Amino acid sequence: MKHTPLHDRHVRHGARLVEFGGWQMPVQYGPILEEVTRVRTRAGLFDLSHMGRVRVTGKDRVAFLDLVATNHVARIPVGAIRYALFCRADGMPIDDLLVYPGADEVFLVVNASNTAADLEWMREHARGFDVAIHDQTDELAMVAVQGQESRAIVEKLVRGIDLSKLGYYKFAFGEVCGIPGVRISRTGYTGELGYELYVPAPEVGRVWDELCAAGEAHGMTPIGLGARDTLRLEAGMPLYGHEIDATHDPIQAGLEFGVSFAPEKGEWIGRAALAAIRAQPVRRLVGLKTDGPRAPRQGYAVVVGGEQVGAVVSGSPSPTLGTNIGTAYVPLALGEPGAACEIDVKGKRQAAAFCALPFFSRTRK
Repeated sequence: MKHTPLHDRHVRHGARLVEFGGWQMPVQYGPILEEVTRVRTRAGLFDLSHMGRVRVTGKDRVAFLDLVATNHVARIPVGAIRYALFCRADGMPIDDLLVYPGADEVFLVVNASNTAADLEWMREHARGFDVAIHDQTDELAMVAVQGQESRAIVEKLVRGIDLSKLGYYKFAFGEVCGIPGVRISRTGYTGELGYELYVPAPEVGRVWDELCAAGEAHGMTPIGLGARDTLRLEAGMPLYGHEIDATHDPIQAGLEFGVSFAPEKGEWIGRAALAAIRAQPVRRLVGLKTDGPRAPRQGYAVVVGGEQVGAVVSGSPSPTLGTNIGTAYVPLALGEPGAACEIDVKGKRQAAAFCALPFFSRTRK
């Protein structure tokens, strides 16, 4: 397994380490639900260095990415960030990603478990384009501060950027802990205010330590991937391998905001298949809530009228809502908020109800 540059610090913090996407990562430092609450009420610090970071350069970079990505890259302003997917010709996702267009590059952030497949996909389709594809995953670390206290913490270490003016899904470059030219973005995967810092790998240990010191007065602690999964689920955000995968397309997953059918984008891989699904969808992604003793888990059957109508794709206890939550795919005619259903928990039925997504939303200013 690979280790991030912060591995020794996770060990020092007492994290429980697990394999994730080929990396040994901290799943928790303490009780997962307490970590969720800490991010919702104060702030949390995340090591995201396992995620893939790719820099695309060359005069054809935008045209190339408009062929392989679902969003309209040519229309994304410099300094803005957009969600997109790489899809096969049948419309099924290879991965989902964030796209950061710059003045002379397009920077991409992809999922850890799919980085190798993404790079292979891009290089396969780059033939005939004047582009260079540079995998920066090992040379550039990634950390994030998430939560209502995040701005107060990060601005202690940043120079050259007014974080109060950095909008949601925007990025800029500034000095962090004396390091010039650090990419700072505001996206997040928790539904909270938060910032991502892209730091040269040899420097990230010092940045992590200074963030820990700056966040101590704000109640910030390191947070593991277990809490991150619950936070993103509460916020209704997809996870590859759950809400989307090789059999779950972005249209029926409710992710059409990341898919452009604009004529000026031209043809792109998966367009025809996704247009056909868009014209005649047969299922949709919905939320579930249950006050029963068991949280929904991926693969549990969803039952209506004694018949299985779908399956859970994500689930967790939610300390923010005080109940158990999950997502599932069901036929279009089902899933209206408030309608009753059941989940099959290892042969036992547990009462549940459909609900709208997201489960949790905080106004972003």
